[in-house]
Amino acid sequence: MATPDLSALTGEYTIDTAHSTIGFTVRHAMVTNVKGKFLDFSGSLQLDGGKPSASTASIDVKMDSIDTGSADRDGHLKSADFFKTEEFPTMTFRSTSAESLGGDDYRITGDLTILGTTKPLTIDLEFNGAAKDPFGNERVGFEGKAELLRSEWGLTWNAALETGGVLVSDKIKLNFDISAIRNA
Repeated sequence: MATPDLSALTGEYTIDTAHSTIGFTVRHAMVTNVKGKFLDFSGSLQLDGGKPSASTASIDVKMDSIDTGSADRDGHLKSADFFKTEEFPTMTFRSTSAESLGGDDYRITGDLTILGTTKPLTIDLEFNGAAKDPFGNERVGFEGKAELLRSEWGLTWNAALETGGVLVSDKIKLNFDISAIRNA
């Protein structure tokens, strides 16, 4: 499939957090999935439509904005057992490379920092399109997904189950729905 001509989209964009989601899914008790998201984040994109490999992304997430729908669970995730949000208030992602996979598919790789530990993370993205909204803003949209092992960032708390296995899986599935507005 041919890569579409996106040269008109070249520019700087700010992530519209009111219309974007940074979420995750984790296996719980070996039998179900718990989903959550972060409510407070900011970010920017520098898109190069003519040369996607020159595009960059930067995202900062306030870790105490975690929301899984359970205040007790969220409190535990903010504690020293997991994210230590008082000591490490922000998770960051800074892209290091981008590539077109053909069609509307892209891959961006970067440095993800959690708990002061920085490791590479690759995110597969689908370009959802571009449009001018009713307020005159030029928007672009992307949907993305990635997987990581939380233990690689020092997130190792767990509890053994009587039936075998553990309470919280090591593998975390990340998902992104990003709407970004071109800077004036």
